[in-house]
Amino acid sequence: MERKKSSIVFLLIFIPVLLFGSEKEKIYKAYINDNMKAWKEIIDQMQQQQTPSSEQLAELVNYQYGYIGYCLGVDKKKEAKHYLSLAEENLEELKAMNYSASSIHAYKAAFYGYKIGLAVYKAPLLGPKSVNHAELAIAADSLNPMGYIQYGNALFYMPAVFGGSKSEAIANFKKAKTLMERNPQKINNDWNYLSLLAIIGQSYEELGEFEQAKAFYQLTLKKEPGFNWVKNELLPQIEKQENNGK
Repeated sequence: MERKKSSIVFLLIFIPVLLFGSEKEKIYKAYINDNMKAWKEIIDQMQQQQTPSSEQLAELVNYQYGYIGYCLGVDKKKEAKHYLSLAEENLEELKAMNYSASSIHAYKAAFYGYKIGLAVYKAPLLGPKSVNHAELAIAADSLNPMGYIQYGNALFYMPAVFGGSKSEAIANFKKAKTLMERNPQKINNDWNYLSLLAIIGQSYEELGEFEQAKAFYQLTLKKEPGFNWVKNELLPQIEKQENNGK
């Protein structure tokens, strides 16, 4: 989730494994360069694949998940609704393939959260469903970072009177970070990891803990110096607040 903020037909038909295997780096470059037009082109191209494997379909769902979050962040609700519908269909297909139950629940938690973003008045009904699926994701696989990310998101946005807690949300985000970092090679060129670092920084910022926020923004740029969103927006915003406070 991001807050505030050349179709190759031959390859698609004849060598889909090579195509899908190369998308991670393309999505990563689109993410760090704020090039969501390229992101959209990639997921549209991937959606055309007729017989994807479960791993390929899971990759597509992840990229659709990221794009929906972007659409909601820039108030493109009609587009968000369209891609959410596609992502839910793909998720059901993954479920039929007996794909990871933990991942299925984690994305369901995220998609219920997105539905709240599309219609806030549905929060009392959909909020508990989002939390339930996040808990089921963790129960199904306690080593799956996505479960903790979605549980953290639910806690962050849930009113305190209903059990929400921003500090507990951050604890879950950090748990996800620790789990991701157990596999250093996997987080290279991974938009999910950079997004998580930025989310932790934003979470601290919303709590007024600016030093912690700044530390996470700096950590994000240490991992990826070219991450435009953090470099040009989030970190300068914190530094400006610091200067105004002096």
